[in-house]
Amino acid sequence: MDLSTTYLGLKLRTPLVPSASPLSEDPDNIKRMEDAGAAAIVFHSLFEEQIRLERNESEFLHDHEVNTSAEALNYFPTLSELKIGPEDYLEHIAKARKSVSIPIIGSLNGSSVGGWTDYARQIQQAGAHALELNIYFIPTDVNQSGSQVEQLYLDILKAVKATVTIPVAVKLSPFFSNFANMAHRLDEAGADGLVLFNRFYQPDIDIDTLEVAPNILLSTPMAMRLPLRWIALLHGKVRASLAATSGIYRSSDVLKMLMAGADTTMLCSVLLRRGIQHIKLIEREVSDWLEEHDYESLAQLKGSVSQKNCPEPGAFERAQYMRAISTCRPM
Repeated sequence: MDLSTTYLGLKLRTPLVPSASPLSEDPDNIKRMEDAGAAAIVFHSLFEEQIRLERNESEFLHDHEVNTSAEALNYFPTLSELKIGPEDYLEHIAKARKSVSIPIIGSLNGSSVGGWTDYARQIQQAGAHALELNIYFIPTDVNQSGSQVEQLYLDILKAVKATVTIPVAVKLSPFFSNFANMAHRLDEAGADGLVLFNRFYQPDIDIDTLEVAPNILLSTPMAMRLPLRWIALLHGKVRASLAATSGIYRSSDVLKMLMAGADTTMLCSVLLRRGIQHIKLIEREVSDWLEEHDYESLAQLKGSVSQKNCPEPGAFERAQYMRAISTCRPM
């Protein structure tokens, strides 16, 4: 069965790609993921705050930024426990490139233009096949408009694209007033791929200590509905590759994302919960399903139930809202 796909111009054996997570911090895990069937690996993120920490050794920045994302919570427990700095990150990519034959995708996590370009160039020089920009930005300035926020994303992408020659994907949150327009503008600005979606991690409050506390909640299968919808809406409307992430646990989740139009399906929470070998199980079940339904390749399936090809294109828009609500019955 031909499970191959193309993502960011890279020919992948399957669409199964471990996304940025603490798993890739361990060199042994990188080889284990390849052996389990990973078609490529997105490295854990190099954080903008991490670069600042190495430069400034700033305790304040660490305390402020540590609660902003799940990766940061795993990656930045304390300054004294800092596992890997920017220079080590680059060396880690270089070693991974030599140890495995699958593509290695670097990841930069930040929210401003300045911290990106130098390390984007160095990540390319270290041997990464592509780069994912994980733009993790929660606007809190009441004077900052939505258009200014959108322009920041575009400025970061353009600055990085002007710096590197490897493909660049942008990992996005869904929180734009018109996400379709934002996807189109990023596509026009040169994004080679769009990764849908980034998850903002919300802090909690410890009522005993009266302190803000980190609260990590791994995704569940229900989280896949949002990227599923938007990938179906964008398939055929943007040139950029489309990667699905959030809530992908089972072979059926992978198949649905591919039917919607995804080029790759990224795995994170499921691997943290069930182990790296789960990649092999998903691949086998996807292959079995395709064979049982008389498909010869994954390409035949891709985008078949996107809005572009769906017999009921309104199913992905508001037209189906009343029908969905009317099917809900009290227990």
